[in-house]
Amino acid sequence: MSWLASYADVECCDIVTVGRKSGEPRKTELWFGVVGDTLILVSGTEHSDWRKNLLANPSVEVRLEGNVRMGAARMVTDADERRAFGDVMAAKYDWEGDPSIGLTRHAWCYEVPVVAISNWS
Repeated sequence: MSWLASYADVECCDIVTVGRKSGEPRKTELWFGVVGDTLILVSGTEHSDWRKNLLANPSVEVRLEGNVRMGAARMVTDADERRAFGDVMAAKYDWEGDPSIGLTRHAWCYEVPVVAISNWS
């Protein structure tokens, strides 16, 4: 069983990325999903700094209720994998979207960028 399994129902995790401009650690609290040994993060927009930081440097620290692990991030590009990850997030979070940024629930679950973190150390 994956170390993530016991955290699947936790509401939020913290990730620490390396700032793409500053080189400094940047902590962000995010909703997340778990599929096997993969942690899923949905970016509300393509402009999120944490996502841009991970594109520049995929090494990421994940903090879940005192458990800290290092992982490697990748953008999810496969359509079937993206849909499956969207189903996980839709089942976990009852959220209607954010009209102020034009983000619907459907877009958040199935259209905006998703990052998958695995290869834990």
